[in-house]
Amino acid sequence: MDAIEAMRAAPLVVPPRREPPEREPSLGAYLRSIRDNALIGWPARAYEEPITRRRLLGRTSFTVSDPDAIRRVLVDNQANYARTSGSVRILRPILGEGLLISEGSAWRYQRRALAPAFTPKAIDGLADHIASSVEDGLADLDAEAAAGPVQLFAFLHRLALEIAGRSMFSVAMESHGPELRRFIAAYSVRLGRPHLLDILIPLRWPAPLDLPRALFRRRWTPFLDRIIAARAAEAAPREARDLLDLLLAVRNPETGEAFSYAELRDQVATMILAGHETTAVALFWALYLLALDPATQEQVAAEARGADLREPAGCAGDGRLPLTRAVVDETLRLYPPAFLIVRRALQADTIAGHAVAAGDIVMIPPWVLHRHRRLWPNPDAFDPARFLPGAPAVPRYAYLPFGVGPRVCIGAQFALTEAVLALARIVGRYRIALAEDGPVLPLAVVTTQPVHAPPFRLERRSA
Repeated sequence: MDAIEAMRAAPLVVPPRREPPEREPSLGAYLRSIRDNALIGWPARAYEEPITRRRLLGRTSFTVSDPDAIRRVLVDNQANYARTSGSVRILRPILGEGLLISEGSAWRYQRRALAPAFTPKAIDGLADHIASSVEDGLADLDAEAAAGPVQLFAFLHRLALEIAGRSMFSVAMESHGPELRRFIAAYSVRLGRPHLLDILIPLRWPAPLDLPRALFRRRWTPFLDRIIAARAAEAAPREARDLLDLLLAVRNPETGEAFSYAELRDQVATMILAGHETTAVALFWALYLLALDPATQEQVAAEARGADLREPAGCAGDGRLPLTRAVVDETLRLYPPAFLIVRRALQADTIAGHAVAAGDIVMIPPWVLHRHRRLWPNPDAFDPARFLPGAPAVPRYAYLPFGVGPRVCIGAQFALTEAVLALARIVGRYRIALAEDGPVLPLAVVTTQPVHAPPFRLERRSA
């Protein structure tokens, strides 16, 4: 019996979830779901049909889970599909004009400028920073675990932030972390949630939340300035040693100009937020799933303890940790941190036989796509064997944890290296169990977070 058959011989764990509504939500219920929890806005048929559509405030909105249609929107004709005014309004105050939100020639320039920092060779060079951050974090976790149940959600955010700070900016983040978490929490509670008028009002006109978001940005940018100043206070290296060095060295190939300070600050915001929030959430869900599935947890622990990780570079894909990597991949399927991709058609188009008019909204929700009945067997079950070597290939454009096409996440390899290494170290060190009963349900507002973060019991494994 091979590894895949052995894993599937045991009953699969199905984590708790809200059942989708059988019928299309009313307009009011749907708009509330956009603001409060997007997951409850997709009806059961969205998980069964390749494309669904509904009229939404005078335009047509498509929910797309057809792989060919996804390729059309995000790859073959991606220039015809732009970010919506609502997503720009929500993201710009906290990310500025950084890589995640920029468009057109500004995006192309930034993407080319940042690409050298995220090559496999560059990521391998950061693996030691990731490993040392994890080891230091586990030393702190030992003390927490000895004192009783642990809030892993908070710990994982601290850990991911420290990894981002050290490996990307050579800055220890202990002093910045609490303030950063307050900023993110404050923004997520109100300003990061889409308001109806964010969607209805064109970007060139002011919306009600534009002013409070602008006031937030006036407080947010000085915080970023302090992080940059902390990095600048260190002795300047002769060679590029982190992402900030590379950003400082970038020159526009057409003008020869460097990033302005404002552009630099926006990239720092993008990399810190995108570089820690999504990974922390993914690690939480991975540990939650392993707590629900003790047998798989023990297999991951055995793999981690038997692997030689003295050289951590490449551990996410070189065969040393295949099951750990499969658990991460399956976690990203069940709980994609980026749960929704939204685009607005600039001109008329046709996707999978459906006519799309200019101004129509195309939604590609990885949450729905990854649980679609036509694309995945046992779609709601936790089954890491799907991603083990030798398993049937995952359908192209059916699995989008990092997007796809020209705007695929530039930091995907960094995130996978961080998640695989951290998960192996944590599970290899502790036996993990939930410290309270009751389901942990997902909440999709900014990322796919738990409605409430449960405490965990961590038992140190014998050497």
